Amino acid sequence: MSERLQKLLARAGIASRRTAEDLIRAGAVRVNGRVARLGEKADPERDRVEVEGRLLRFPQRHVYLLLKKPRGAVCTASDPQGRPTVFNLLKKVRQRVFTVGRLPFDVEGLLVLTSDGALADRLLRGRLPQTYHVKIKGSLSESETAALEKTAARHQAEPLDLQRVKPGANPWYEVTLVEPREDWLRTFFFRLGHPVEKLKRVALGSLRDPRLALGRYRELKAAEVEQLLGEAAPAARLRQRRAG
Repeated sequence: MSERLQKLLARAGIASRRTAEDLIRAGAVRVNGRVARLGEKADPERDRVEVEGRLLRFPQRHVYLLLKKPRGAVCTASDPQGRPTVFNLLKKVRQRVFTVGRLPFDVEGLLVLTSDGALADRLLRGRLPQTYHVKIKGSLSESETAALEKTAARHQAEPLDLQRVKPGANPWYEVTLVEPREDWLRTFFFRLGHPVEKLKRVALGSLRDPRLALGRYRELKAAEVEQLLGEAAPAARLRQRRAG
């Protein structure tokens, strides 16, 4: 049965649909020896589909992993600067996986890796809420906290959930973001004179695992995968806001 190429690539675990579209545009995908075009379809049972010279194969079972990324590791398969990647930590994973989104080089925390491109695409498009622990220089005053909440309202529909989780001269705050791709939070703290010293992602939706050690990973349970998908769905998010 013929399917759009970007869907086939996602189902084969090559990349999310969005990244698969980029591969097709770049001429990295061939069907029966011919460079494919975006929007083209292929039948995996009859057509020979190649990505960057490698034959497209479909895994028998998808892999879903939760990894606690350490600072100083990148989320790409390789790095021109020779920095370690998160894939160096997957010593016993034989199946090809990719990250669902990325964490910056200097940020540690929870990261999902999978061979399931369709799941990755749903999570990315669903804008799954993400919770961070942020250590800043100095404490926020009441007026600064109010300014932060006002700024957050311009970046996301949901109210900002901010609470101090560790006191001290340079305290830790927990904050949940719905648009974490934007670096407005770090910029906001810097402009107030409270530069971010450390940043950790501690939750994806309601999924947490404080016992998972830095640099280690485990397989996600089926119920956890379903939980992530449910919390990323726009309809589910709308019901949660109304209930709150």
